[in-house]
Formats: sequence, C-alpha cells, structure tokens
Amino acid sequence: MTTDLPLLTVPTTSAEGTQAVAAALAGLSRAGDLLVLCGDLGAGKTAFTQGFGRALGVTTPITSPTFTLANRYTGDELTVHHLDVYRLSHIDEVRDLGLHELVDDRSVTLIEWGDVISGALPGGYLEVRLTLGESSDDRVLELRTVGADWSDREVALLALEAPVGGDGGITC
Repeated sequence: MTTDLPLLTVPTTSAEGTQAVAAALAGLSRAGDLLVLCGDLGAGKTAFTQGFGRALGVTTPITSPTFTLANRYTGDELTVHHLDVYRLSHIDEVRDLGLHELVDDRSVTLIEWGDVISGALPGGYLEVRLTLGESSDDRVLELRTVGADWSDREVALLALEAPVGGDGGITC
C-alpha cells in the first residue's frame, strides 16, 4: 500500500456504477497489468472485478475467490486472474499461489485485499481502494499508481473523472 494521496477519487451510487468505473479502467489496461483492490469488507471488490472482466470480454460468471483463492477467466484478448488473499496468513502462501507466474504478457491480474501482501507483489500496480459511502449503495473509489507500471497512464486515469451522467462521471 502507498501512503500517497489518491490520483483520482470517484464516487458511485450503485454496483453498476462501480462496474462502470472498472470497465473504464479495463479499457486502459494492458497485458501484464496488476490491480490491487483493497478497502472495506463488502465495498464491491468482486463487483469491480465483474465489470472489469466483462469489459475484457469475459462471459462466464465472475465470483469471489475467497475460498478458492484464485479464479481464471478467459476474455477476448486477455486472461483475467482474480485472486483473494484475505485468508492468507504467511507470505510463503503468496509464493505458493505462483503470483509471479500469473502476472504475464497474456493476462491482467486483480488481487482482492492485495494491500496486505504489497511487499510481495512484482513490479508496479494500480491500487483501487473501495470504501463504503453514506448510503448503503454509495461507494468511493480511490485510484493510486504504485511504481512505474501505470504512471504513463495517469493522464488517461485523470480523464475518467470528466462528468457525464449521474454515477461517478464515468463514460463507457
């Protein structure tokens, strides 16, 4: 996890709004990218991954990998790896997941609770912090680039905040 201020903060008012933000980010993603999803329990990390995966052409249902630890989905161009490291208690368990092998030139990897293992992550990543908002459907997504891997896309990330519509200003 980084202590820097977020590059961008995007509020949403529904699961669909959170998925729209994720779809917009999927449009900026590249093979080998890593996204770390962190924040409140029940804030929409899996919903985010569903929107992200759908935007990349995943047609099978995306479910939480809380008990399986890792799910793999085939998209149109890229494979989406979806990990949940909430239940891991030792850094050796991260190595056992083969994380370094998952982050490759044919896939994008999203890790729920990834801030817990940030020291074991290969290279840079985009951190997406999801927090609960004032009402039961409100969410706030904070985006931070960590390392160099996403830094060349910061201008494109900032462009996501251009106001359009009533749910976070994201266009898809």
